[in-house]
Amino acid sequence: MQKPPIVVLPLFSVLDQKLLALLRSLTPADWQRPTLARQWTVKDVAAHLLDGNLRTLSMLRDGHFGEAPDDPSYAGVVAFLNRLNADWVRAVRRLSPAVLIELLAQSGAEYAAFLATLDPWAPAGFSVAWAGESTSLNWFHVARDYTEKWHHQQQIREAVGAPADLMTPELFRPFVETLMRGLPHALRAVPAAPGAVLQVRVTSASGGTWQAEKVPAGWQLRPSSPAAALSAEVQLAPEVAWRLFTKGLSPAEARASVQLSGDEALGSAVLGLVAVMA
Repeated sequence: MQKPPIVVLPLFSVLDQKLLALLRSLTPADWQRPTLARQWTVKDVAAHLLDGNLRTLSMLRDGHFGEAPDDPSYAGVVAFLNRLNADWVRAVRRLSPAVLIELLAQSGAEYAAFLATLDPWAPAGFSVAWAGESTSLNWFHVARDYTEKWHHQQQIREAVGAPADLMTPELFRPFVETLMRGLPHALRAVPAAPGAVLQVRVTSASGGTWQAEKVPAGWQLRPSSPAAALSAEVQLAPEVAWRLFTKGLSPAEARASVQLSGDEALGSAVLGLVAVMA
């Protein structure tokens, strides 16, 4: 059953306003703090957010793609993106924080304006590969972009001790709702009898409950029902969910903070959901 689209366009300006206010408040030492994004500092993550704005405008608005991966496989695209990201971050280290903030402010407004021109039901320029899609509709592409902006800003907030602003129902719920669209793909290799139901519950008022059902063709999301007979259930806090599903925590690191009941193999597969290109 196809679930309705996730509407996030009005939230891009909210995220940008919060990001710019935060960055303008940082001290020189704050810009150099390490983040969950591997070897990247706060400044590096901010630079990556700028790259997302500029690359989208260049490719999808202006039709300028620059270079393309030699290997079109998933692994090849990931390696290509990792190289592009590293090259960009290294170059932007030459820029001052003030210049970086100015560029983020200008490009962010142009980026949001461009997204608003897209037909939500038209094919997207890029598929949401982490959800197993080879083609995607624009609304899902835009929602995926929202998750990128959300989790990278959250990485900055965690690094500087200002994590709470994005953990609201308004901003976190559509983020995790989008991530859960990748749940059937994460379960694709898990054997189960048709009719088996897995439930994922992200606790607190900002979270929610999602159910996936095994059907002959694979797994699919279904409307959540409290009366469903569950084969497995996974419960986790928002603070664990966002880190886990964006590779800020490994499944092994997250396991102690996750409540898993029922079929262990089925529940454990949820911990392997990765909603980033990695």
